Amino acid sequence: MTHNMTTHSGASRLRRTLTRASLTVVVAGALSLVSCKASDILDVTDPDIINPADVQSLAGANAVRVGAIGRLNSATSGGSGSSEGLFLLSGLMADEWINGDSFIARQEVDQRVITVSNTFLTDVNRMLHRARLASQQAGQLLRKFNPSGAPSDVAEMYFIQAYVENVLGEHFCNGLVFSDITDGAETYGQPLTVAAAFQRALAHADSGLQLLTGTTAADVKIRNALNVTKGRILNNLNRQAEAGAAVATVPTTFRYENFHSQTTNDNAIWTYNNTARRYNLSNNEGINGLNFVSAADPRVPSCVGGDAVCTARGFVLRTRDDLTTPLNEQLIWPTRDASIAIASGTEARMLEAEAAYKAGNSALLIQKLNQARTEGAITGLAANLVDPGSNTAREDLLFRERAFWLFGRGYRLGDMRRLVRQYGRPVTAVFPTGAWHKAGNYGTDVNFPVPQAEQNNPNVPPGNNTCIDRNA
Repeated sequence: MTHNMTTHSGASRLRRTLTRASLTVVVAGALSLVSCKASDILDVTDPDIINPADVQSLAGANAVRVGAIGRLNSATSGGSGSSEGLFLLSGLMADEWINGDSFIARQEVDQRVITVSNTFLTDVNRMLHRARLASQQAGQLLRKFNPSGAPSDVAEMYFIQAYVENVLGEHFCNGLVFSDITDGAETYGQPLTVAAAFQRALAHADSGLQLLTGTTAADVKIRNALNVTKGRILNNLNRQAEAGAAVATVPTTFRYENFHSQTTNDNAIWTYNNTARRYNLSNNEGINGLNFVSAADPRVPSCVGGDAVCTARGFVLRTRDDLTTPLNEQLIWPTRDASIAIASGTEARMLEAEAAYKAGNSALLIQKLNQARTEGAITGLAANLVDPGSNTAREDLLFRERAFWLFGRGYRLGDMRRLVRQYGRPVTAVFPTGAWHKAGNYGTDVNFPVPQAEQNNPNVPPGNNTCIDRNA
């Protein structure tokens, strides 16, 4: 399970020296001026930064480990003070959400015309890499200061690395970079293809699995999380048979969750949709989008702002933040502190179903889809799917089931890209297209560009062409 504590470590950040220097002057005025030197004002301790020397102990290693888990939470479902996190931004570019406010940077993502200077994208990219680097550092410290400790602790750090590297590959263009920090010094990464990012993620998933030979509850949980993540990576590499095999032992009831709390880190989906109304649950977006609202599917329950269901839950406003209607509100996570499963057993059944489809076994495809429905604990969801009779229809059914099971958790954009890359579908038949709901037309982007901030890395091309290419 994940927590919501965040420890800042291992990265160089700009220090807010002006404000803190002013505070230093105030404190110094109350003390003896005889001992002060002119240079003392520059020696300001930043409490937000933990230097590598400060964590050279077992306690320090555990603090960095917990911090890495917290960073993963913030990067995905928890967001930060300036960004909503990957899950929302990803779904905004896909067909899960449409923009409900007036922020141009969000409108760029929704309309699929994203600039490299997009601030929300920059923040999400930074948070993901911070989670990755923190888990890398935590694993090194745990091996050094607690070599006989629980192997699941180190394995969980490999899980975070594999998970983050995989979702970066799912969401960004060819040309994404993985820089590293060793002994406090940054090593700039080279631009990589999406396929290379998946291979990197796969290696980390395997490294974590090699550590888990026991049967403790922690071992079982992290093994399941790593197996699901490995299956997801193999699926992205078009190795569906191996993906299905990787998750065969994962029970449908398994969940690796981000936990949220009113005192630490809210569920950002609840915050940005249900209260701030900056995101609106999508319904048939841009011709090709799925009917997440009108399907009335119990896996994606919703209400309309001001109706009886919304009002009973305290959601009484009828318009989005930009004063347009309707305001469609999700009810999967109906409270501020609702937890979110970022890897699950239902995903394992979807991976097995896709492996069956790629093997030409349509009966097993339908069996696995219905198994997820039977064991997925969703009231009102019938396990009555039947073979639709053609490969195109089977693909439609498979990806629709994935979309409703995995809604809002950062899968949909990667699946849409796979429909283009692996199944040969035209972009215009997969992504929202035609007239955009706030005037103009949808653009042609099918992934996120490498943010302009990465141009601090001398290996990243300057200007607006930060990607090797923008292909799916």
